[in-house]
Amino acid sequence: MTTSTLENTETSTLQTPVRIGDVTLKNRVAMAPMTRARSDESRLANDLMVEYYRQRASAGLIISEAAVISDEARGWVNTPGIENDEQAESWRPVVDAVHEEGSKIFMQLWHMGRASHSSFHADGSLPVAPSGIKHRGEYIHAPGGKKPFEVPRELRTDEMARIVNDFRTAARRAKDAGFDGVEIHAANGYLLDTFLQSSTNHRTDEYGGSFENRFRLLREVLEAVIEVFGAGRVGVRLGPNTDYNDMGSEDFREAFLYYSKELDAYDLAYLHVIDGTTFGRHEFGNYLTLEEVRDVYRGTLMGNCGYDKRDAEAVIDDGQADLIAFGRPFITNPDLVERFANDWPLAAMPDASIWYSAGPEGYTDFPSYRESDWPQA
Repeated sequence: MTTSTLENTETSTLQTPVRIGDVTLKNRVAMAPMTRARSDESRLANDLMVEYYRQRASAGLIISEAAVISDEARGWVNTPGIENDEQAESWRPVVDAVHEEGSKIFMQLWHMGRASHSSFHADGSLPVAPSGIKHRGEYIHAPGGKKPFEVPRELRTDEMARIVNDFRTAARRAKDAGFDGVEIHAANGYLLDTFLQSSTNHRTDEYGGSFENRFRLLREVLEAVIEVFGAGRVGVRLGPNTDYNDMGSEDFREAFLYYSKELDAYDLAYLHVIDGTTFGRHEFGNYLTLEEVRDVYRGTLMGNCGYDKRDAEAVIDDGQADLIAFGRPFITNPDLVERFANDWPLAAMPDASIWYSAGPEGYTDFPSYRESDWPQA
């Protein structure tokens, strides 16, 4: 289904173009990366995914669902990958579909770290992490059903170069597939986030302890990916406030302000900050705001999590952000940008049980506003 044509002649803030690094976007609405699990054991992108992204390509920027960068990085059933050339080539029709609609698409690069299970890995190896600290969640959805989390294996110092190279190689494959850029996933309790946070990083080598040391792996990954794409086509995602995947650190405010300031030196396409409440808040309070990040990060800043149209335009108008990423509203509203432009109501969110079905249900079967008999929120 091709996206609708915008009709409102009054241009609102979200509808204005914006330059992010080396890329110009037709509007300030980004589609956030969302795990939708419509691949299979091959981890190839498929025709269903092509249609899904095409439907939502009125967004100025689409950030793909996270793609695992290696066998070791796996940890979610039926998520796509960028581990090999075949997987990279399978993404090309997705990229082409988005480009045909006049939008840009970045791939999110993913290493799940301790939020994984040995049953995902070809050799049965344990998930890896900065320190051997077990995820306190009740279970993980693994191949064969629910499994308890395992105590992860602490990465050796001499393995960091391999991790960095896995990100570099994945970025190169994404570039070969035609992506306009990549986003490094350093949030939500996955590998890079667990290095950044004191609750999960108890190392005593040069990758642990101080803010500088905890930032080291992300810095090395970032510089490797920049070698491939250039800084103006690379974004970084941080999640300072969320408790997702058993995260949260007492020193989070100071730490993430330090990381944001360090990232400012790279002239990135954007810094993507999960500043909202959708994933829950950790217990330490005094949460980090976009306004505070803006004080130390002067580049393009993207807010995310729980925004509606009015809130998004307010933070952009106030200079706290340059664009806003929307996640769940895009699930049921493939024409979200048109709905914002014309003040059309949004479709109601269905039960989450259909978000991860194996086929089109809950994925590509949501109609546009023009076609809809779907309940409106």
